[in-house]
Amino acid sequence: MLIVDSALKKRQAEGRPIRVGLVGAGFQGRGIALQIISATPGMVLSAVANRHLGPAVQAYTEAGVEPQHCPDRESLEAAIAKGQPAVTEDAIALANARGLDAIIEVTGALDYAARVVVAALEAGKHVVQMNAELDGTVGPILKRKADAHGVVYTFADGDQPGVQMNLVRFVEGLGARPVLCGNIKGLHDPYRNPTTQKSFAEKWGQKPAMVASFADGTKISFEQAIVANGTGMQVARRGMLGPDFSGGNPGAPLVPLEETVSAFAPELDARLAAGEPGIVDYVVGARPGPGVFVLATIDHPRKAHYLNLYKLGTGPYYCFYTPYHLCHFEVPTSVARAVLFHDAVLTPAGGPVVGVVAVAKKDLQPGDAIEELGGYEVYGVAENMADIRDERLLPIGLAVGCRVRRPVAKDSALTFDDVEFPADRLIDALYAEQERVFGVPASADATNAAVELEAQP
Repeated sequence: MLIVDSALKKRQAEGRPIRVGLVGAGFQGRGIALQIISATPGMVLSAVANRHLGPAVQAYTEAGVEPQHCPDRESLEAAIAKGQPAVTEDAIALANARGLDAIIEVTGALDYAARVVVAALEAGKHVVQMNAELDGTVGPILKRKADAHGVVYTFADGDQPGVQMNLVRFVEGLGARPVLCGNIKGLHDPYRNPTTQKSFAEKWGQKPAMVASFADGTKISFEQAIVANGTGMQVARRGMLGPDFSGGNPGAPLVPLEETVSAFAPELDARLAAGEPGIVDYVVGARPGPGVFVLATIDHPRKAHYLNLYKLGTGPYYCFYTPYHLCHFEVPTSVARAVLFHDAVLTPAGGPVVGVVAVAKKDLQPGDAIEELGGYEVYGVAENMADIRDERLLPIGLAVGCRVRRPVAKDSALTFDDVEFPADRLIDALYAEQERVFGVPASADATNAAVELEAQP
């Protein structure tokens, strides 16, 4: 947003920079830190929290800054007041610390991140999220808490969901109607795991399980779920349509994105004829990747004539796309939009419309532990909330940390009855609260999942 750069320069000239706290100093977190410190006038990175101090220090030193270690809230607040960059292991202290305008959460964790985000919202801070996994599990209830405290809860620009929402707003501004929000992938294999992705992860300095969650479909399922929750769109079927133009060969030549539209047209035709919402989806093996796209319709024949003149074709589905997403480079813009304009890049519009459920990556046996997203046990697929409630399907965001209590066959969706939950997790309580507030179960039995979660010790 070009207006943001001028607003930030004004804050810089006035000596009133936006003061930001960053939680999570992994691969993306350190990139965000570098971008704020080196390229964002009118904004300062006041403090970084990480469970292990070393990466937090590195987030500053990679940008040529030496931080001060602050082990508690009191020392953090003193450093923030003096303008001394600070690092801490205590993310909750950072979330509560006075003097910060916004918190960027980029841990990739679930229960830990939930505690940080809730603390920040209750402390009256805007929260910019790069954690699609948390947002896709309990984002709607977090948005409700943000509203109650008069602050913004938003996903970040630069990552694919935020870029899709920017494109939706652009397309709507043209007077067109978005009917599909799409993501472009180079690979989809639900059985990828940390072992298969180890070399790629090492090449780019990332965690093998995180990279595996990109390949096995979990990440894109969360990304498209939060776009659905921000737009009211649905999935066409469990797991989305996901046409693969690579023939299963990641090295195959990429096809132009416009040539993939026909793969979605029959579903869109039927949904529009029935008056149903649009869909979120993805395509494999198209270019430009890794970009995003929106398919839209336009009713006015004269406007359709103009779109044809401008080389978008004859419709009925017009393809708009952004050929890249720049992740941490654009996160500071999201912070400025929240703080200066109270504008969310992407935030839940109401209750959850689409969730992400756990599917067995192999035959699971009693006693198996579900250790991490992108791990060896489960992968995530997007599903409409009505079906999740009807079938008591287990959100993968709650599955991590659980233990299997009865056999589950490979490629079967897990239910709440299939696992034992750890005790005292905030994310379980948040999900139960979200279901109480927004849930509209199709049957009385479908309410049991939320009740059982609340009953956890």
